[in-house]
Amino acid sequence: MFAKNLEHFLVNHFKGSDVASDDLADVAQRFESLRGHRQLPQGRENRSRHLSVAGVAASLLGFATSRPNWAGHAATILKDLRPVGGTVASCWGAANFVAAIETVLTDADARATLSRISMSSAESGTNVYGIASVTYRHDGALRTVWFVSQFAVSLTTPGAELTFDPGTVEPEVARNLSLNGRFFERLVRAIALSLMSSAEPEGDGSEYDAVEAEQARRAAIGVTGSSRFLNVGIDTQVTWPKSELLVKFDKYHLVLMPKTKEHTQSVHIDLVGNQLTRRAANTVINRFLSTLAWCDDQFAIVEGGWAGNPIPVPVRKRDLAFATVHTWIFSRTILGEDKARRALALYREGLNAEAASLTSYAVLSFFKVIELGYRESERVKKWIGRGFQSIAQEAHADDVRMSAFLEDCRAASPEDYIWEACRLAVAHASLKSPSDADDAAEIRRLSVASYVLRLLARRFIRERYKISESPVSDVAEMSDTSSDGNRH
Repeated sequence: MFAKNLEHFLVNHFKGSDVASDDLADVAQRFESLRGHRQLPQGRENRSRHLSVAGVAASLLGFATSRPNWAGHAATILKDLRPVGGTVASCWGAANFVAAIETVLTDADARATLSRISMSSAESGTNVYGIASVTYRHDGALRTVWFVSQFAVSLTTPGAELTFDPGTVEPEVARNLSLNGRFFERLVRAIALSLMSSAEPEGDGSEYDAVEAEQARRAAIGVTGSSRFLNVGIDTQVTWPKSELLVKFDKYHLVLMPKTKEHTQSVHIDLVGNQLTRRAANTVINRFLSTLAWCDDQFAIVEGGWAGNPIPVPVRKRDLAFATVHTWIFSRTILGEDKARRALALYREGLNAEAASLTSYAVLSFFKVIELGYRESERVKKWIGRGFQSIAQEAHADDVRMSAFLEDCRAASPEDYIWEACRLAVAHASLKSPSDADDAAEIRRLSVASYVLRLLARRFIRERYKISESPVSDVAEMSDTSSDGNRH
């Protein structure tokens, strides 16, 4: 039987299976999912090929889930369910569930004994899905063989069927697909008639249009069987292509995706095809954006992403979580001291820079908070050394960023490292401590430094200006550290 003819057969025979059963579009989607999971032959060239018995069996398994686009996944799970008690306790010697269905499709004697086949893709154990049963007449009585996950080793060993209680694996709530012997008799007759007929498959083959379009798209953007893409969201005003596009930048190939209602602009790079590590690929993307920003004189901000997909995946627009309360209470006044006001302004700029991935500027903003209190660099460094001891003691043992900061310091003291390798590096393009804002390793290093400087800046504001952290009081309740008394 042709796949398209089987679709029409199943639509007609499943009409009474539910109050609202699958229509032809739903069934076509199930078959598309089955093809995507290689449970059915792929490609238009196979349209006029009759399905094998295995293909017909897989098609039936695809109806065990209520969601058509999960049909291929459900069939993959269900086909290898194993009989409780092993093959010796199975029906007709079937080694797994799909073998039992194939036997019913090919063996008239087996069909004559069949009462019912039931299956469900429901969870039958912790992170284990799929359960099925075959009820048939054996030695003059009805007998039920249960099929469970191959990982339920204790249930698939000989003798387990003697004490098996289906209640131990049946979920509390499950949707079941049940097919009786009459259904299989009609299906087998339809298959036989289809094999004898010289007619072509029903329909015009349009079911392959979407697949072929996707294949053409993947070829156009350089996707291969081994591709693994890094997907990075971008917030930018540079000129961007209006449709998905493969571009060459130096010796690398990048895929650009445009902004849509749900997705932001994004850059994608095949780590395998370009022979790059994730960190090196991030650096290439940064260099690409810096070039675009220079050419258009517009901003281009990296919003983060992930890696591992076999094809480029659009990046959803950021919808960051935020805190709300039923009753919002606020009672604060503008701070009276000029330096205190400037300290809060710089602290907010540092937070904004972190949110916008402007790591260098975040480092500088948080550092400038501390510089407000001192004219001499040595006194700034002295306070940083003392302040760092305090925040390090308060840090959790599993604070990976604090651990990474100490590794970055190497032999230098925290205050010397922050002064030379962070403050001077980002503020003055120091020859001794050069900083490349496109280099992913440098971005990571400065991101760690920004985290530490943020803690230091917050501590400095608390102890120097006694600014309350409460939204309802201008006066700090207490200071956990004391100032050195030097105000300038």
